[in-house]
Amino acid sequence: DAGGALGAALYSWHHTDGQPRVVDGVHDGQAGSLLGPGFSRDHIRAFLDANGLPYSEPGAERERLIARHVADGKVVGLFQGRMEYGPRALGNRSIIADARSTKMQSFLNLATKFRESFRPFAPICLEEDAPAFFEHIHVSPYMLLVDQVKTERLVPGSGPQRGRPIYEWVNTPRSDVPAITHVDHSARIQTVDAGRNPRLHAILSEFKQITGMGLMVNTSFNVRSEPIVCTPEDAYVCFMRTGIDTLVLDDFVLEKSAQPAWEEDADWQTTFTPD
Repeated sequence: DAGGALGAALYSWHHTDGQPRVVDGVHDGQAGSLLGPGFSRDHIRAFLDANGLPYSEPGAERERLIARHVADGKVVGLFQGRMEYGPRALGNRSIIADARSTKMQSFLNLATKFRESFRPFAPICLEEDAPAFFEHIHVSPYMLLVDQVKTERLVPGSGPQRGRPIYEWVNTPRSDVPAITHVDHSARIQTVDAGRNPRLHAILSEFKQITGMGLMVNTSFNVRSEPIVCTPEDAYVCFMRTGIDTLVLDDFVLEKSAQPAWEEDADWQTTFTPD
């Protein structure tokens, strides 16, 4: 969660040192917040080979394969390019899943994040498709803005239900994208354009070709009380400890079912601190 440090550095650079700040309304000087560490193809391959981990290289079919896995109901750990620098996973250290699933919110919380089943998730959406899903906000590249899911996508009578147990209320479908629709029919939106993150945009575009929807669940690639994964090693450990089905390490794809048996030295979940 280094966004504050980045802001302090920029403030000092421009206000203390007097360096010019160019704002043209076109270019994003924040570069999509993808300002953290990245790892070369050779580094990732060396890690996989040194540990005898089976993987495939889908090449030009990479984005299509990822989209197909999500459409088939699999949970995908997406590790690509430089890490996000700030408090949000924006598609380079993310867990992605199918927002159409009525079970996905609970599954991700319980089997992947290891937290309460009612906790909400946010969507990633093709920027050009945002008007089809949300009422007012159609550009939100940093997942900072909240809007209402469009009325025509909602399930009638699915609003707040006072007096009903929350676990029942939360698991009641509220729209045709239930995994990202909060109990008040809101969502915290990340829109994706081809300029800031072309690979993520391509994955969403392929998913739209398969399903008709350019929108998925996006949550940070970590479990409760741990930081977002940074290195390929971090990503693999999280992949094997959780309910993630498929791990994408840049150009390499790993299937959980093909991996060697995973052994833990200790009950690592006992180290979690309460939220």
